[in-house]
Amino acid sequence: MYELFQSDKTEKFHFRLKAGNGEIILQSQGYADRKGAENGIASVTNNGADEANFEKKEASNGKHYFVLKAGNGQIIGQSQQYKTESGRDNGIASVGKNCGGDTKDLIL
Repeated sequence: MYELFQSDKTEKFHFRLKAGNGEIILQSQGYADRKGAENGIASVTNNGADEANFEKKEASNGKHYFVLKAGNGQIIGQSQQYKTESGRDNGIASVGKNCGGDTKDLIL
């Protein structure tokens, strides 16, 4: 399920992809308008099922995370940090499983 929201602080639009259990598995950057965030959701839907579009990373604190990239190499969203590589890899699999969420699930 996708959640679309506007930040009170920055007034930018963001989206989150949630797994069936409600856990956030991917968070977007801020977009100037709602249409930009909706296009970002469409990009996750189009790119999230292909593991080749994910870049696995390690933070300076040693925790693992991933970013999802569009065909042009631009980052669409980023995961939370995971303690283990296997946790990160499970997060990638969860995006692939849940990225086909319907836009009717958008909330604001």
